[in-house]
Order: sequence, then structure tokens, then C-alpha cells
Amino acid sequence: MPDAVVIGAGPNGLVAGNLLADAGWSVLVLEEQPDPGGAVRSDKGVDPAFVHDLFSSFYPLAAASPVLSRLHLEDHGLRWTHAPHVVAHPLTDGTCAVLDRGLDITAESLEAFAPGDGAAWRRLYGMWEDLGPSLLEALFTPFAPVRATARLAWRLRAAGALRLARTMLLPVRRMGEEEFHGHGGRLLLAGNALHADLGPEAAGGGGFGWLMSMLGQTHGFPVPVGGSGALTASLVHRLSAAGGTLQCGRRVERVVVRGGRAVGVRLADGETIAARRAVLADVPAPTLYGGLVEADHLPAQLLEDLKRFQWDFSTFKVDWALDGPVPWQAEGAARAGTVHLADGIDELTRFAAQIAMGQVPDRPFTLFGQMTTADASRSPRGTESAWAYTHLPVTIRGDAADEGLSGTWDTKEQELMADRVERHVERFAPGFQHLVRARRILAPPTLESLDSNLHAGAINGGTASMHQQLIFRPVPGTGRPETPVAHLYLASASAHPGGGVHGAPGANAARAALHRLPLGPAVAERMLARRDRRGRRSGSPAVEWGDSGR
Repeated sequence: MPDAVVIGAGPNGLVAGNLLADAGWSVLVLEEQPDPGGAVRSDKGVDPAFVHDLFSSFYPLAAASPVLSRLHLEDHGLRWTHAPHVVAHPLTDGTCAVLDRGLDITAESLEAFAPGDGAAWRRLYGMWEDLGPSLLEALFTPFAPVRATARLAWRLRAAGALRLARTMLLPVRRMGEEEFHGHGGRLLLAGNALHADLGPEAAGGGGFGWLMSMLGQTHGFPVPVGGSGALTASLVHRLSAAGGTLQCGRRVERVVVRGGRAVGVRLADGETIAARRAVLADVPAPTLYGGLVEADHLPAQLLEDLKRFQWDFSTFKVDWALDGPVPWQAEGAARAGTVHLADGIDELTRFAAQIAMGQVPDRPFTLFGQMTTADASRSPRGTESAWAYTHLPVTIRGDAADEGLSGTWDTKEQELMADRVERHVERFAPGFQHLVRARRILAPPTLESLDSNLHAGAINGGTASMHQQLIFRPVPGTGRPETPVAHLYLASASAHPGGGVHGAPGANAARAALHRLPLGPAVAERMLARRDRRGRRSGSPAVEWGDSGR
């Protein structure tokens, strides 16, 4: 009987398993898919000579995460690499805003849009240098982060807590207008805000856009050498080295609850696995409550609140094997790993408004990834492994382009939407479509079939809007990994601090479970520290990465 059963081998589940194993617990991680990783996987399914990431690709939050840093995954085969530029946002007139890890390069790019905007970016970066470390510590620790918040408050004495709070709550359009005279800086902030479901007019979009932009400025948007699955492989290798066990193709159907306590899980094949100390669930909150856990074991108010749980936008993704580099009109876009495609803030607002009305956008804001530009191992020399994704309404009521898209996502609808995305790319890179050797379409139902956590293609575990963050995530009055069932912990992106590959929900759940040890939290923390030091000293050989994504 293992001490802990972890449901789901996504990054949060694997982080949780690693931390529990480090503390000396026997750990069993169960994954319903044939391969681990959740939304961190790669393959050669588009073309045998090209590596593509199935879901996530660039990892600024992973680079900044103290949770992942303490795991020392470089000792288990993980290597990071960067594109020459971090992010580019070209316009159809050929101008381009560039975010680079070199502060002078970013500032020079924005100065070209309007005099003084380079200095404005430096001011925003100065605020990050002063507050960023304390902010990240508060973000990646369990809510409420008392010690981290105290340190942040100390740093804010001079900065002005109320002024900063106002700035962080601003819609990203308003923040851009207050900080910059030209379009360049505004575009960088707004494009980064839309990595979540925060449009230009959404409260808090300015803070999130600033956070992502400053992470890019400081850490870049790195990618794992060889494909995103290399990050998963390092977590799996480390788990095994620490004594944990991973079983794939094992779908959990129910959390077994007796006397108000989680005592194990029942699998789809009928097998029951007991857990001596804890069950940790790397699944969305609606899947756990009233799904894996029967409603009879849950408070009526929780079930009522879950009716108001809001998913983030759906996602539509296209992968391409390209016979050459993307022919961008704007030179700055050619050297960026991530390219944001929208012809100005107003087009972003139009895009977000169409989604709010339940319409498939006619000019879909597109996040475009140039993976070979970031990692030369992804495809043959002179070619490009590329992808793009855009957001969609969870429930589709109409098609803004009048092409009849209804959300059935049959083959015809998938091809129509992929063609629309390609035409949008053509606006910024004429001739793009002539370079396509092969493409793969990942519509919302496809994404969910490959990872059941991606409900209707939603990638954030629930909206990033202010009404479902902090103590409101996943429902009001929560914000921590503990659940109404004793010894059961929510370890997914539905828990604070939310989506992104940083491991914090998994780490928070693991530490909550460890704090229930008879030895007490202080001893548990010391156990973790000792095991962490031993793991770092031991080292490990590099992980081989093959076609299977394992």
C-alpha cells in the first residue's frame, strides 16, 4: 500500500509525487493516458523529421519557478535553450515591437514607436527588479502567503502599496495608455495578457501582461532541448530515482472515501488501490467534486458554488512542418521564438468581444511559435517546426466570418478554421502557406481527448479573471489545496495560483499533505530539504528522448 496516490501525471502531479517521495513517502502516480506529461508532451506526428509540442511549448513560468528550481531537473537530463528574441509583435505596416532578454534591445525597439517609450519600459522593469522576487514568492506559495506577503509589504513601503495595487488591477489597454505614448509597449503588454483569457478591457489584465512581459525580459521564454516532453521526462526520471512509481494507462474512476477521509482510489478496471496517508488529485475542480468524489461526501454549498465555476477560453491549435523560415514582413519577428499576431490593440479588443458574444473570431489573435528558431534540434536545417494557437468561446453561438462554424468540429469545420488561421498568418508573412509541407489540427475536442484536464480545449484550469483567483479559486472561500474530504488535496491548475507550467499547485498540495505528519510541519520541511540536497548531489545521466514522447 503506498503512502500517497497521485491522480494524474501532468507537471503538477509529477511535482507533487517528487516532493512526497523526497520526504520518504512511498508514492504511486496514476495516469490515464498511455504517456505521462499532461499538457507537456511532444512527438513527431506531423512529419517524422520534425519534433512538435502537442500542447505547451515556451516556459517562462518554469524558468522563474522556485518550485521547479529546487528539483534540480538539470541533473535528470533537462536542458533549456532560447530563441534570439523572446517575443515579437509585428504589425501589417512592417513595424514590430520586440521583447528581448537584453533590456537595451527591448527599450530600443519601443523607442522606435515613440520617443520616451524605451525609458517607460525601463521604469516598468525597475519596478520588477524591486518587487519581482517577493511577488513570485507570494505567487508560488500556498494562500495566504503570510511570510512572502510580509516581505512584499516591506518592499512596498517606498513603492506605494495602493498605487501598485491599482496598477496591477488595471485593464491592459489602460495600463498601456498610461505608460506608453506609442503602440509598441502597449502591444507587448496586451499580447502577453492574452496568454490567459484576459482581453484588453479585463480587470487585472495589465498586471498579468506586466508579469509575463517581465518574466520574458528576465528569464526569456525558454524551451526544453528536444521537445517539451523532455521536461516531463526529467520529472519522471527524478521521481523514479527518488523511489516513486508511475503507472500509465490507469484511469481513476473514484476517490474512495470512508468516514470523511480519502483512503484510496478505484480504477476504471475495477481495481481498488488503498492510500495510507493521502490522495492528491491533479484534475480540474469540477472533475474532482461531484465526479471523482461522490456528492454525498461534499458540502452542499461547494456543489452550489461549482455551478458558477468558469472555464477559460477554448483553444484551437495548428502544427506545421515548414520547408523554410517564415517570410515575415517585419524583420524583428524572424528571430523571435513567440510571435503575437494582431494588427493593433483595437483588433485585440474586437477579437475578445467576439469571443464574449460566443462567436468564432474572423481575425483570430494568434500566438505563433517558431520552435526551430528556439531549438535547432526540432527540424532539419533550413526548415521550421512551427505552431499557432488561438482562443475560442467555450460555447459557440455563431461565426463572425459567416463560414458556418458551429463548434461541431468535424473534419470540415477543423479544416475551415485551420485555413482561417493560416490566412491570418499570411497577413503578416505573405507566402507562408506555400511553405507548408504538412500540418496537424488540434481542435478543442482533440485536445481534451489527449488530456482530459483540457475541458473543451481550456488550458488554464479555469478562468484567470479576478473573480476566480486567490481566495476565489476554484470557488469562494478556498484558495488552498485542502478539500472538504480529509487527506484529499487538489493539486491541479484549478487551485491557487492557477495555470502555467510552474508546479506550484502540485507543490502546495504535497506540502499540505506533509504538514499532517505526526512529526509536524517543521520536521517535514527539514526532511524535504535533506532529501533535496541528497538528490542534487547524486546527479543522474541524461534522459534519452525518442519518437514516442516518453
